[in-house]
Amino acid sequence: MLDPIVNFFTWIFQRIGRGIGLVIGIILWPFMWVGRWYGRRGLILRAVVGVALVVLIGLYAYFFYVTQFWRDFDPDYPARILAASNSPQMANALAGDPVAPATQQAGGNASGGTGQAAPAPQSCKRSEIAAVTADLIDFNVNRNAWISSMLVSKLGFFGMPWRNTPFFDNKAAFQLGINQVLRRTTTELVDTLGRARGTSRIDQNLQDARTAMSWDESAWYIGVRGPTRPTPSVYREAIRKLGAFNDDLAKCQATFDARADNLLQFLDRIAGDMGSTSDILRGQIEASDAGWFDPRADDRFWFAYGQLYAYYGILSATRSDFTSVIRERNLATVWDTMQTQMRDALNMQPWIISNGNESSFIFPSHLATMGFNLLRARSQIVEIRGVLDR
Repeated sequence: MLDPIVNFFTWIFQRIGRGIGLVIGIILWPFMWVGRWYGRRGLILRAVVGVALVVLIGLYAYFFYVTQFWRDFDPDYPARILAASNSPQMANALAGDPVAPATQQAGGNASGGTGQAAPAPQSCKRSEIAAVTADLIDFNVNRNAWISSMLVSKLGFFGMPWRNTPFFDNKAAFQLGINQVLRRTTTELVDTLGRARGTSRIDQNLQDARTAMSWDESAWYIGVRGPTRPTPSVYREAIRKLGAFNDDLAKCQATFDARADNLLQFLDRIAGDMGSTSDILRGQIEASDAGWFDPRADDRFWFAYGQLYAYYGILSATRSDFTSVIRERNLATVWDTMQTQMRDALNMQPWIISNGNESSFIFPSHLATMGFNLLRARSQIVEIRGVLDR
């Protein structure tokens, strides 16, 4: 009685086995063909091809390593950068404001008397927005490899762009999400925050940093127009220029205009940026409900995650740079709530990104959850903006 059932399942598994064998055969056929061709060539040609293959395999192995291991990833990174600004001496000062000078011991006099306490040189508070921006660039191109300009990233998966596959594109998307925030921030530093009003001179260090961050994100040593500079080396210039701006600011030789209207405009830009990304997520949700098998869901998710990761640090720095404005407008509570919500959103780090139907029981919708987190942070920003606009 059970024979028909057993035969049916045997037939099913045989067909599945043959299908898997056919797929494996199709995948392996080009390699088998290359192997036969390689075996018929001369010694010199085989040596050249062999070296090329070893180099190619080495490049792909390194690419696998740098895309899978993320160095210094830490959602709580703002606390490390802002530690100095949270000291009692700096806590209530705006960026660019003079801070109470410490005293330093002067040398003894000629008669061997004791030294006298002399005032230290005048100093001003540095911009934590510039400091966080420089740290995030350093995180992208120094502590980690910049994926988008790597040769193997440009070659793709047998010619197919990595973003169209479920492989090795998560870190690149995360870095690009951070980079979009850095481009926006350097632009705002040049246009409004790093100058007094709109008619004063643009700070050259900030201008150079913005120019560097505008460089092509996927530039390698050779481009369509010939030799060029790779992206990481240009972005490293932005780190130096932001550091130089903060050095000048600490010496009271640069400007940071921490006015309420500048803060309002900066928050406007951030809210618009988050709204645009949430719309990108919504577009992918509507385009596919393939669950774990949507090859574009992971890079959309990690791009948005990178943006949230960067804006969490930038807004933490903004609270420090505009501390008096936030206190005078009674925004401390709502600002702290916004930062707490953004930090909680960064705890969502799924191993596999799913873009299922929002009512699905089996396939969760990570994109919908990320979009909700972005819009929740954006609503807090809009609320803060409304208070500033009164």
